[in-house]
Amino acid sequence: MASWITRRLVLPCLVAAGWGAAVAVPAVADEGGPAAFTIEDPRITESSGLAASAQHPGVYWTHNDSDDAARIYAVDGATGETRATIDLDGVTARDVEAISLGPDGDLYIADIGDNYGGEWPEVWIYRVPEPATLADARVTPTVHTVQYADGPRDAEALMVHPTTGRVYIASKRGDGSGALYAGPEELSSAEVNVFEPVADIELEVTDGAFSPDGTRLLLRGYFAARMYAWTDEGVPERMERRVPVPLQQQGESLTFALDGRYVMFGSEGELSGVEPVALEGELRPDSVREAEDAGEEESSGRENGTAGDGEDEEGSDGLSANAITALLVVGAIALLASRRLPNRGGGS
Repeated sequence: MASWITRRLVLPCLVAAGWGAAVAVPAVADEGGPAAFTIEDPRITESSGLAASAQHPGVYWTHNDSDDAARIYAVDGATGETRATIDLDGVTARDVEAISLGPDGDLYIADIGDNYGGEWPEVWIYRVPEPATLADARVTPTVHTVQYADGPRDAEALMVHPTTGRVYIASKRGDGSGALYAGPEELSSAEVNVFEPVADIELEVTDGAFSPDGTRLLLRGYFAARMYAWTDEGVPERMERRVPVPLQQQGESLTFALDGRYVMFGSEGELSGVEPVALEGELRPDSVREAEDAGEEESSGRENGTAGDGEDEEGSDGLSANAITALLVVGAIALLASRRLPNRGGGS
């Protein structure tokens, strides 16, 4: 309420009275969400996957789609500049489409694309630890061979559940639909990992991500995104409310921000942009909503007089209720006085 009064009543009175420069009213603070940025590295022309770093807040891991060596890039979300390049030794990238961070602290890099409509009998997941220090390096990944229970297919989205560590892949059929596949409880590096279909997806999926608490699964296409509530049985339940998707050159990637309140949407192309979208209502993960409810209860307690005796309630603009009332009175008096003063200018 305080911020509304300040913007709608106090400020107009003060400005009309000519007090705009004399009285400083605190601006409404933003929510501190992540900013949009542009990937500046000229080597990154087909950013096809995105994963928010856990060890380096504000850094995002990405990679090229194809026509690049097996490597990933750590991009600074504040400057858009590459802070580290990690080359994968011993593997040849065929069509890397996604990247996800697991609860084990490893990055899962998905070489799962198949532009020939499902001709590759097997695809691969490369796993490397997220480095504690951002510096160029060469590492040898753990390789997991993947097959689908119902035969080869194209796919562009891989998601690692943040609590169970189970790996999921969303296929891309080319007819505006796809399916969600679940890997075994633990991936094997010695045997083929068979992924089983668990749900149909009515979307041509280009990427996906779990929320940090694992209660939401978001899948995106080029122009749309759909949120699912994640059940204990590991089956997604589609939510009616849509997630707004920014208009991008070729929408290919996404990741949740670390706090779960925002989703970062990325695109392919030179100097491609990454844009945040704030989640609202039921789209927000359970942990975020529970924290909000707790905060509302605490705020309600303060409003009911439990915040302390003899203290002014603080408005969201940092002004107490008494200060706002005083400003309203002073502003109104000044406005009335200015209207009653004779015109001392020479104009008509």
